[in-house]
Amino acid sequence: MKTTILLIEDNDDIRENTAELLNLEGYQVMSANCGNQALEMIALTMPDLIICDIKMPGMDGFEVLQSLRSESLTRNIPLIFSSANSEQSDQKIARDLGIENYLVKPYDDKQLFACIKNCLVS
Repeated sequence: MKTTILLIEDNDDIRENTAELLNLEGYQVMSANCGNQALEMIALTMPDLIICDIKMPGMDGFEVLQSLRSESLTRNIPLIFSSANSEQSDQKIARDLGIENYLVKPYDDKQLFACIKNCLVS
């Protein structure tokens, strides 16, 4: 059975390119363009891993994480944050929230797959 990854990204090009990379690597990919759409998808199909942009209109990545952690069925889904913001302070906030995996955009496929592997083995 394929590992299912939910990709939450508001940038169409990044979302489509990353989804294609994940598909080529053999992952089952669900894509959402915002936090609200992602939560609706999770209610129907539980992913094995979530890659979530932080800065999005509407519900941002931190709010998505808060919503996931508040529910017993979703609180243990591994999550990778992705952001164009490379500030150490943002990465520290993510770590303080229990997120060890943080991709700084633009990231390459090696960084992406290393992050995924790290999450799935943990």
